[in-house]
Amino acid sequence: MISVQNVSKSFGPVKAIQNISFQIKKGEVVGFLGPNGAGKTTMMRLITGFFPPTEGMIFVDGQDLFKSTPELRKKLGYLAEHNPLYRDVTAQEFLNYVAALKGISFKNRKKAVSSVVEQCGLSIALKRVAGKLSKGFQQRLGLAQALLGDPELLILDEPTNGLDPQQIAEIRNLIKTLGQSRTILLSTHILPEVKATCQRILILNQGRLVASGSLEHLEENLRRSEELVVTIRGIWRNGDQFLRNIPDVLEVELKEDRNGERDYQIRLRKGSEFRSQIARSIMEAGFELLEFKTSEWSLEDIFMKVVTQEVKATAVSSETVFHSGSGD
Repeated sequence: MISVQNVSKSFGPVKAIQNISFQIKKGEVVGFLGPNGAGKTTMMRLITGFFPPTEGMIFVDGQDLFKSTPELRKKLGYLAEHNPLYRDVTAQEFLNYVAALKGISFKNRKKAVSSVVEQCGLSIALKRVAGKLSKGFQQRLGLAQALLGDPELLILDEPTNGLDPQQIAEIRNLIKTLGQSRTILLSTHILPEVKATCQRILILNQGRLVASGSLEHLEENLRRSEELVVTIRGIWRNGDQFLRNIPDVLEVELKEDRNGERDYQIRLRKGSEFRSQIARSIMEAGFELLEFKTSEWSLEDIFMKVVTQEVKATAVSSETVFHSGSGD
């Protein structure tokens, strides 16, 4: 559906996007994740054709976005970060106007508007002035205008920005439903947003694509060791040295002690066959094994790991350049 090939975008001396490449298949729901200023909005504006890249090419359905006919743009629906509503007209008037702008014929306009109103749950707000709607209904109205024309690709920039928890849940559920029949590219700096709605993650930092893949794929690639959480009960006459002596154990951390019942986090060499060995060692030492599970990383863990590694790599690179120059 989308192919971004070696795309860069500069605004004068500022490099907002640097040599980014990725593909999004038809039917995928993909999340752009990154801190504020990472380049998410710039990348989305490039994909919508808002402005061209400084370098590189963008293809939609195999066609160069910037050399194609206007028909290709009709496959795109866009909700900008700052929802561009006309605040002094009713929701229905706004949708009728957008439908006209998108070239939907007068004959088909009523049906098209009714369809997006139903999808976005806007029927009770149609006669109300857009500027007087709650932020949640304004976002629904923004999604509705993006859906007019039945685009195959939805590009949503910070769709839950500024909403309360109930409104966020409603918009997330709506995005999940829309994702069953469309390709969706969603940007956010809110980590639970991506986990709740997206199948795949693209992490941007300082204008570069620093990681991509599913949550499980990213965790697997970033882990340098296995982590296990165990709860053990017994009489601790000789402490927990037996845990530290198990082959391939790198680190043992006591998380909580409750009168003989202890929670441990155990870090082991990656790829080691640890489960049976640890369980056997615990029971041979005379303890009850109450809980035994692999520690899972959260999206927050993955994001911080990726961004921290990227910052360190950038710092080392800058330091190398500095020292190389100072030696001349």
